[in-house]
Amino acid sequence: MLRKKKNRIGIVGCGAIGSYLAKEIDANFGDKANLCGLFDISLDKAYALSSALGKKKIAAISLEDLVKRCDLVIEAASASVVREVVKSSILAKKDCLVMSVGGLIDSKALFEQARARGCRIYIPSGAIAGIDAIKAASLSKIEKIILTTRKPPSAFIGVAYVLKRNINLEHIETETSIFEGDVDTALRLFPQNINVAATLSLASRDKKKITVRIITSPEYKNNIHEIEIFAESGKIFTRTENVAFADNPKTSFLAALSAVAALKNILEAVKVGT
Repeated sequence: MLRKKKNRIGIVGCGAIGSYLAKEIDANFGDKANLCGLFDISLDKAYALSSALGKKKIAAISLEDLVKRCDLVIEAASASVVREVVKSSILAKKDCLVMSVGGLIDSKALFEQARARGCRIYIPSGAIAGIDAIKAASLSKIEKIILTTRKPPSAFIGVAYVLKRNINLEHIETETSIFEGDVDTALRLFPQNINVAATLSLASRDKKKITVRIITSPEYKNNIHEIEIFAESGKIFTRTENVAFADNPKTSFLAALSAVAALKNILEAVKVGT
């Protein structure tokens, strides 16, 4: 029997999440995949990570260089570059797994291009639960969805919206609402804090039905996401209390694990869940 060819995987973005995924792939996916490329706009980061893995030759000098090497491109950079990464992957007829899903809102043309060229765009569930149920519920009628995100003040340090409104994070003593509004506005104002809103939007297929609430308090130790769905199929409520990712408190550890789980689902013969 012929041995199945290993999937060649490349990662764009060598920060906290990209580094974690690179180490996971290298350590635990060797039988099905091969980490063949790392790229970051800061080439030093790509070289440092490739050296740490003992694979100095996998550092790529450009996005195009990385895409050429891979069957699957993992975007772990930022919402500002995700479209460029996905578009480059599609043009080369390569699949792409996206972490910065907030950058893919209103990407109908890009999705259609992927379908036309036979490419797949994978979006992990991230730091929330219930995406499978929401996808199923969207096949009938969804009346409204409320996403309530709770994070400690430290998660919002340096956020332009917080600075502009003169919200003194150090002076917050009790539970304080800092935002309530629609998905597009939430993603624009909190691009590193509310990727879950984008995932929810794509899963439900109707972002106009979603209200996003962002609340902070020094009492919060974890990143908490609550989702309420009122649909023809019933009412769904989920609550996820996430441990913050050690190297980046603006995201959740579950978001990184979700990407690993998505990758396993891509590579495994048996796929569980909707």
